[in-house]
Amino acid sequence: MQKGLNADADGLSYGSISGLLSALHLRKVSASELLEHTIARIEALDGPINAIIVRDFDRAREAARAADAALGRGERLPLLGIPVTLKEPFNVAGLPTTWGFPHFRDFQPADDALVVLRLKAAGAVIIGKTNIPIGLRDFQSYNEIHGTTNNPWDLGRSPGGSSGGSGAALAAGVGPLSIGSDIGGSIRVPAHFCGVFGHKPSLGLVPLRGYSLPPAPPVPGQGDLAVVGPMARTASDLALSLDVIAGPDETRDGIGYRLALPAPRHEQLKDFRILVIDTHPLMPTGDAVRSAIGRLAGRLERSGAQVARASSALPDLAESARFYMKLLNAARSPRLTPAALADAQGLAATLAPDDRSLEAERARGWGMIHREWLAADGARLQLQQKWHQLFREFDAVISPAAAVPAFPHDHSEPFDARKLDIDGRLYNYADACFIWADPASTCGLPATAVPIERTPTGLPIGVQIIGPYLEDHTTIALAGLIEREFGGFVPPPTLSAR
Repeated sequence: MQKGLNADADGLSYGSISGLLSALHLRKVSASELLEHTIARIEALDGPINAIIVRDFDRAREAARAADAALGRGERLPLLGIPVTLKEPFNVAGLPTTWGFPHFRDFQPADDALVVLRLKAAGAVIIGKTNIPIGLRDFQSYNEIHGTTNNPWDLGRSPGGSSGGSGAALAAGVGPLSIGSDIGGSIRVPAHFCGVFGHKPSLGLVPLRGYSLPPAPPVPGQGDLAVVGPMARTASDLALSLDVIAGPDETRDGIGYRLALPAPRHEQLKDFRILVIDTHPLMPTGDAVRSAIGRLAGRLERSGAQVARASSALPDLAESARFYMKLLNAARSPRLTPAALADAQGLAATLAPDDRSLEAERARGWGMIHREWLAADGARLQLQQKWHQLFREFDAVISPAAAVPAFPHDHSEPFDARKLDIDGRLYNYADACFIWADPASTCGLPATAVPIERTPTGLPIGVQIIGPYLEDHTTIALAGLIEREFGGFVPPPTLSAR
């Protein structure tokens, strides 16, 4: 585990934010030297990985020089001189924002997203954008404009999606921080597939202004289900960066509100009450993931934590998943063309009323009228209250981030016809991929992805730690304790010496 900065190149490639800041403050390295090392690493390694698909090196060099001048004056900021990447949909003035759609290839926003402004105000050096699937719709990261991103652990496998480029960049040692987004596991799954850390914040904690489908102007707003959050290689870096980007939009809620997140519930593993779940009523969990979670549960118990494997207070995961699938496609429905919307509504009209399959619920979601959405949202509010009650009994819930480790690329169309192999049996791809995104997404809860071990073939395995609403620092703190006691990020063996 790389905790600080070593004298060798790996210290620059895989150092934590705190370690790199220490080196910058002690003048062991300059911001410009750190940036040039990062650029050289991109140019040497990113060809076959294809994670950094929009590069802004000239302006990054200007920012690094400005950071060096500020450091020379004794200034100290949370990210001063630290190279950072962003998922492609974040607006950066002068850079393209496409969401992977070819017809937006030439769109360039005039202003930075609010998250980008906050990163820059904290001294970050923005070096570029990372790859995504078209429309952020997949658990792989490929599109017609920028091609396919490959997993640094196995180039034939997906790095996850839709923040797959960010996960791959971190695993490849390209900067210590990347900002992703998550509506359906899009931070948690790439973190799991690439062996890094990721945090899906509580709904509304990080403002979305400047994270919108082109050519819509950036306006304040929360949206439904979708959040933006940090990905890193240590839990402490998640906490640091979340504090930088979180807080109400100064042009809206921030006029009258200020953020004051509670401290972590506990500081030691032995004080945590943890519910561990590794199975779902609607979809199997692969043996590699389930076995790893079982071993983690045993280690947590031996460390003194109170660990339960079941609870009558756990909400109905099957019903929650059905709400989620419907709400997910309702949230994404504004992206549909009128013709596609009409097709979706026609398909939903043919469904039998008693068809409660996840595929059917997604189909209903595309064309929901407002009355139906309000009914679903009302049911969600009841579900949120059940989770609130659960977290009186437990401090956190540990579950899979995905049913399987990183899987081979599959770009076949139509999307809905794809299958995912789970221990030799084929299941609906969308059902299997989205199932563990709920309930944190459905109920707006914080969830922190943390790597715990690797498969016999060397692929990373992570879990997600789900916590009470707005207790984001509790899930991150537990991730940090697991990292400290049981390991954490390890570089892919083909890259660790490069």
